[in-house]
Amino acid sequence: MAEKFLARHTTATLRALLDGKKPIVALIPIGSTEPHGPHLGLGTDVVISAAACVKACELLDKKGPLTAVIAPAIPYGVTDCATGFAGAVSVPAAVLTAYAAAACDGLLAFGIRHVCLVNNHLEPAHDAAIRAVIAGREGKVSVACPLTKKWARTLSPEFKSGACHAGQYETSIMMAAAPEMVDESMRGVLPPVPISLSKKLSEGVGTFLDMGMELAYAGDPAAASVEEGAQLIHRLADMVIGEIREALGLPDKTG
Repeated sequence: MAEKFLARHTTATLRALLDGKKPIVALIPIGSTEPHGPHLGLGTDVVISAAACVKACELLDKKGPLTAVIAPAIPYGVTDCATGFAGAVSVPAAVLTAYAAAACDGLLAFGIRHVCLVNNHLEPAHDAAIRAVIAGREGKVSVACPLTKKWARTLSPEFKSGACHAGQYETSIMMAAAPEMVDESMRGVLPPVPISLSKKLSEGVGTFLDMGMELAYAGDPAAASVEEGAQLIHRLADMVIGEIREALGLPDKTG
């Protein structure tokens, strides 16, 4: 997969790829730097996005007329929900939009056919900031994020419950994608925290601490498994491919 990472290309090898028969799409993993309980690394959201991108590249090569490269990630975002915890780094929404838009424009300028912003940091203000990049770039830029109902319904029961910050859902993916970033001794003893972030946010509760998430997680990390994580990565990759194909007006071939 080395050739799938844009940063590992030289300008000559990238030019050769762009001059090939298949149009090239670039995937930008997007996440945050914020707490994910006492058992997962601060970069969890970026790792989840990157894992989805890697799998999407594999599937795109097998399933159709496109090929993909994974561009360098955007590891900071709007993380106001995590205010009060060590490791929470938030950037203003307008700054994030401008930065992501400039990255997309730079990729498109040298011949990338389409850019997909693959986002797994699910704070609504962050999602809105990323989606704002599409304006004026329709067909050239898409966003793949499981906050949309179309993709949320393909994911796990815990995800659909909203109690899914560093719980079974995210922890399973991390166990499959980056087990070195999972503190297993801590994960196995954490009790379930049945707090739905989506419900709390809809009620106007804006921070983890105010929601009652004293350890910055919700859900059931002790129930996570590598097997579930691998399945979820595949579903997130299907999401990426689906958003790209829809933006380009191609028939959906996910699954």
